[in-house]
Amino acid sequence: MSDPVTRIAAKGDGLTEGGQHVAGGVPGDVLAADGTLVRGPHHVDPPCRHFPQCGGCQLQHADDAALAQFVSDRVSFAAESQGLVPGTLTPPHLSPPRTRRRATLHAARLGKKLVIGFREGGSHRIVEMTECHILHPRLFALVDPLRKLLASWGGKLAADIQLTLVDTGIAAEIKGISAENLAQTEALLDFAREHSLARLSVDEGFGPEPVWEPEPATVTLGGTPVSFPHGAFLQPTADGEAALLSAAREWCSGHGIVADLFAGLGTFAFALAGPAKVLAAEADRGAHLACQAAARASGKPVHALHRDLFRDPLTADEISKFGCVLLDPPRAGARNQVDAIAQSTASRVAYVSCNPQSWARDARRLADAGFRLAELRPVGQFRWSTHVELASLFLRD
Repeated sequence: MSDPVTRIAAKGDGLTEGGQHVAGGVPGDVLAADGTLVRGPHHVDPPCRHFPQCGGCQLQHADDAALAQFVSDRVSFAAESQGLVPGTLTPPHLSPPRTRRRATLHAARLGKKLVIGFREGGSHRIVEMTECHILHPRLFALVDPLRKLLASWGGKLAADIQLTLVDTGIAAEIKGISAENLAQTEALLDFAREHSLARLSVDEGFGPEPVWEPEPATVTLGGTPVSFPHGAFLQPTADGEAALLSAAREWCSGHGIVADLFAGLGTFAFALAGPAKVLAAEADRGAHLACQAAARASGKPVHALHRDLFRDPLTADEISKFGCVLLDPPRAGARNQVDAIAQSTASRVAYVSCNPQSWARDARRLADAGFRLAELRPVGQFRWSTHVELASLFLRD
């Protein structure tokens, strides 16, 4: 008896009407009685030759309609798991191919060959990258030159390479190598100069140290140039960032003083500042100092606060002073801070999340305190990935 695939499950496999999980299944496919998968109208040929071995993508076999449904389902099912129904569930936003502006690649010497790319799913094995449909073209253009650079390095090599597209080019950080002589130092400088890098840093195990940075690397957030510290968080695509900022502006504008919690470099704070005054609270010292310096230099009404909101959340009394509270916590969520929000007199909360499960737990706490989930916006910045983000608005009368 055939069993139709009705949706894509959280880890990327197809789920049939009969409850079976099928690798590579998408809605519209049919699991035949003999166990074979019959393709449906939403099953497409993957654009990349490295799929499915490369762990950078899990869903290249799904068309845009199936991808959009997956992103929407992940978010709406998370809400339903806590008994929450949004007043409005917007159509999901999907970032286009080749727009990822940050990524971490891996490099290793295998015999006489130097391989570089993403790892296989659930493995340390590196897939040799010869094409990529998610990386921004400027990042991908650096892969082959990096391969040639690292191939000249002596000894056994295993390195992680973090690439980020910033205002003045690419900030590259290589962890796992060291320049042990003048020739290697000159090779790094020549590489950075030839490819017009914004910054090239090397981490020998004691933290990244710049070897090339002709001028301070910055990212522009809300029209404000902000220094880009090593390891700082940046939304993975400019397109996805714009979608999240659109929600934040719509929900927070015109509501007086705004609290931006887990503010990072100030992605939301600088977009919302003026005429609103914004408190930007962040635990990471490098990000806090970058936000603070940019606020002072730009004159924007952003007050940067260095505070660990996991251990020392804003209190209910402090939260009650703000017209709108925006939070964008790490994947673990914001349990303690949400508890304080629930106990405050706040009536408007914009919650941005990269983890629907932890968000749903926090959302339930807000609902128990009298908030209603007014709007839910699914966002798929990590195209062809099972990683899903969202923006949500909670209101309390």
